[in-house]
Amino acid sequence: MPEKLTNVTLITTFLLMGFPEDQVLQRLYAAFFSLVYLAALMGNLLIITLTTIDQHLQTPMYFFLKNLSLIDICYISVTVPKSVMNSLTNSHSISFVGCASQVFLVVFFAGAEFALLLVMSYDRYAAICCPLHYEAIMNRGACVQMVRASWFSGCVYGSIHVAGTFSVHFCGSNIVHQFFCDIPSLLTLACSGEQILEYVFIIVSFCFVFVCFTLMVASYVYIVSIVLRIPSSQGRFKTFSTCMPHLTVVTLFLSSGFIAYLGLNSKSPSSLNLFMHVLYSLLPPSLNPIIYSLRNRDMKVALGNIFGEKMTPTI
Repeated sequence: MPEKLTNVTLITTFLLMGFPEDQVLQRLYAAFFSLVYLAALMGNLLIITLTTIDQHLQTPMYFFLKNLSLIDICYISVTVPKSVMNSLTNSHSISFVGCASQVFLVVFFAGAEFALLLVMSYDRYAAICCPLHYEAIMNRGACVQMVRASWFSGCVYGSIHVAGTFSVHFCGSNIVHQFFCDIPSLLTLACSGEQILEYVFIIVSFCFVFVCFTLMVASYVYIVSIVLRIPSSQGRFKTFSTCMPHLTVVTLFLSSGFIAYLGLNSKSPSSLNLFMHVLYSLLPPSLNPIIYSLRNRDMKVALGNIFGEKMTPTI
């Protein structure tokens, strides 16, 4: 037993070394991250504002969308500002507590977002497949409870994974080859054989996500079968247009997450590894507002009302 503990390192800080050491490249990364962050912030704040003040957007779908935008703002704010600050100050350190907080918050908001996307798929199912009972099913109280359950499940999910990740002992280096503290990169620093608990949590999580995703796909298969029965081609297109943004967001979020966490994480720098995590952490929050607003006629009308322009809804 003493021999196993001889290489254990008491780590109080980690070094986030995901970016190249070249100062010019670091400034370019910082500028790119800042632009994406500002775009995501403004886009999601715009959705929150529109869905709050416009009376025509006081429906369950837009209530869920407002919460999704809030989650996206929190999610991207956990990692990007710290990364930009480190690049500009050439200081790559993050405290042990700060690193653990990043792990918890990233998993918390990612878990809450997935749970909310699952709720939103149920909302589309109820709206299209049970239109006569929709208002009873998706009443105000039910919507609030679903949103609370999404946030709570994200909190539980984050607590489990931060406990599993930081229950290990770290051996040797404190260098994290990533621009934020993520679970796969931290597990490469753990002493051999101590990562089993967190690996079990990750496998169980992926199995649960797969089951939920299967249910989501099944609901959309049923939705498609209902929509295809609509005699009017215009009616079919209108119904599909309410589902496509959600399907796009789900695909984007899950595919980027699977790529990031199933990709090979090594103890040495990797441009591919960095790219996968940039894809996972920046793309969904920055593209969600575009996906949900550009082809949404109600959002366009609400935006036009804010600027005092009369916009004609188009399908």
